[in-house]
Amino acid sequence: MPIQTTTNIWHNGSLIPWDKAQIHVMSHVVHYGSSVFEGIRCYAQPNAASIFRLPEHMARLVDSAKIYRMPLPYTVEQLSTAVIDVVEANGVAPCYIRPIAFRGYGELGVNPLKSPVEVYIANYPWGKYVPGTSGADVCVSSWSRLAPNTMPTLAKAGANYMNSQLIRMEAEINGYSEGIGLDTNGYLSEGSGENLFLVRGGVLYTTPLANSVLNGITRSSVLTLAKQLGIEVVEQALPREMLYICDEAFFTGTAAEVTHLRSVDRIMVGDGTMGPITKALHDEFFGIVHGTLPDRHNWLTPVNVKVGEPVGV
Repeated sequence: MPIQTTTNIWHNGSLIPWDKAQIHVMSHVVHYGSSVFEGIRCYAQPNAASIFRLPEHMARLVDSAKIYRMPLPYTVEQLSTAVIDVVEANGVAPCYIRPIAFRGYGELGVNPLKSPVEVYIANYPWGKYVPGTSGADVCVSSWSRLAPNTMPTLAKAGANYMNSQLIRMEAEINGYSEGIGLDTNGYLSEGSGENLFLVRGGVLYTTPLANSVLNGITRSSVLTLAKQLGIEVVEQALPREMLYICDEAFFTGTAAEVTHLRSVDRIMVGDGTMGPITKALHDEFFGIVHGTLPDRHNWLTPVNVKVGEPVGV
């Protein structure tokens, strides 16, 4: 969906005009994909707005940078404050927030160590990633997810998403809304930008981090909510055919939030509607982020912004 511009972007400690947030074409990141980033949502609540799991997102950004030997001159606390500053300066909520750190203009060549690290934070209005409420029709991709000891999947790195682009484009061209990648051993991994959950026999299954999945913040939240609701949770390697015989399936992610899968490879998941376990988790998640249920886990960071209309769930 097209980006709606806002007024300010945070850059290396200062707010600058949106149109001034530019980089040189010879920046290292343009040629070698040397970036790490986050996606965060700020939700509208009754007479308020709050950012979802801000410290956890900033901690993951710092972890991603550390994996890639990318020194960040900011702490988790400083980055969290910067996010609040840019959201409040732009006065836009609900919104999507994009912090990114990358290797800038310095030297070319695979070795990035002499290229400076730049940090930007932007926010802008953004609605649902998967339109509608009737569920997603998805496919298993012909593209595998990243192999262990090649591209680290615990780092949310821009380069990793070249693989995601292949999965997503293939799915869309073939008439699906999203694709699911298998790992290099043929087990279920994740969507192009979402973690994957299945339900069978009342048990909630999800693929573990060892199956080349990102340590998703929304994934972590759903696991916490499931245990709180008394739902049995199993993290284990899952064969592809579990997609065809499960009772329920859903994606989680900052963009996808909690989105149920209607079909996989044209095989209906259950009766195609949102199943009871998915609905319980969906309703609990949206109740917390929209302020109709208590924030019992302290996941929300309030911001001083006059809210617009919340995006429908």
